[in-house]
Amino acid sequence: MSTKDYLEKDYYAVLGVPKTATADEIKKAYRKLARQYHPDTNQGDVAKEAKFKEISEANDILSDVKRRKEYDEARTLFGSGVGGQRPGGGGFPFDFGDLFGGTAGQQQGGGHGAGERLGDLFGGLFNRGGGSAGRTTSGTRPRRGQDIESEVTLTFTEAVEGSTVSLRLTSSAACGACTGTGAKAGTTPRVCPTCEGTGAASRNLGNFAFSEPCRDCKGRGLLVDDPCPVCEGSGRAKSTRTIQARIPAGVADGQRVKLKAKGAPGENGGPAGDLYILTHVKSHDVFGRAGDNLTITVPVTFTEAALGAEIKVPILKGLPVTLRIPAGTPNGRTFRVRGRGVARKDGTKGDLLASVEVVVPKTLDEKSRDLLTEFNTASASDDPRADLIQRARSE
Repeated sequence: MSTKDYLEKDYYAVLGVPKTATADEIKKAYRKLARQYHPDTNQGDVAKEAKFKEISEANDILSDVKRRKEYDEARTLFGSGVGGQRPGGGGFPFDFGDLFGGTAGQQQGGGHGAGERLGDLFGGLFNRGGGSAGRTTSGTRPRRGQDIESEVTLTFTEAVEGSTVSLRLTSSAACGACTGTGAKAGTTPRVCPTCEGTGAASRNLGNFAFSEPCRDCKGRGLLVDDPCPVCEGSGRAKSTRTIQARIPAGVADGQRVKLKAKGAPGENGGPAGDLYILTHVKSHDVFGRAGDNLTITVPVTFTEAALGAEIKVPILKGLPVTLRIPAGTPNGRTFRVRGRGVARKDGTKGDLLASVEVVVPKTLDEKSRDLLTEFNTASASDDPRADLIQRARSE
């Protein structure tokens, strides 16, 4: 794919979001499309696999604040005629070969200055170093591996406390049969004579030139005369591996965890991509969650709420804690138990929020009924609805 093609890619359109989309909107759009086109759910569908790669590429740019800014600036500059005209009409003293890190500017003796600055901008955006910097000894540039997305389902406790899970990942990696060369065992690839091993070729377009991947070697810098029968000369093959991934404590349902350099291996010494894990958290029979706090509903008797009491309250892991209920506690009142919640990034923990629920007995024996009747008679003058009725009439 040429540099021009890179600039003409509309990543916002790929994800179906406007240019003004927020980070959350981009994340939501990506997750929806990723589930729809993920290779694991579309086995053998080449078109959907290609679409998934396109979606991942768009998300890789737009989800990174710095790279998204560079991408927006690049498209603005390109659309404003950065391809060779000054505002006054003259041509810029640099060509697109310099701009995108190709060789055309060196061949034609193009100037630098603005070209170098823009070269840095686009080089950082598309991971393509300028000139010969960053190339391997064979002349081909290192390429970063693809990002991989996976999903995991955790129990409530695993999400709160953190967990190590086994993940089976499928990605593109160097072909094991030819060790990534693309050549059949016993043979070696040769340097491409067209680009002299650089992987890039210059195409002149009047006042400027584009540096693009060499059409003969498709940007590899090498030609294979006798291709490997396993990868058919591409040097890449599907690889399946199992890794132990550490999910940090405190993850929430639907949260996306990034593990740096745990994605697909790079090419020509390039860095590995990243692994993104979408977490699903099961509910708990007793506990709930509100941000960094755990929640629990604790049943208490009428007499405990009326007279006050000390009650035992369970925590997620460990022995129950003692909670003092003051006399006259109303139904639904919430008490805070410090430091018994979800772990935060700074090492501290949220709290346990215990809400009391006054339990009314379903059946009463004769003695209990007599005592409650006596209590009701003694407290008959205390009408809890008197104020309610008075306020209702005043409206």
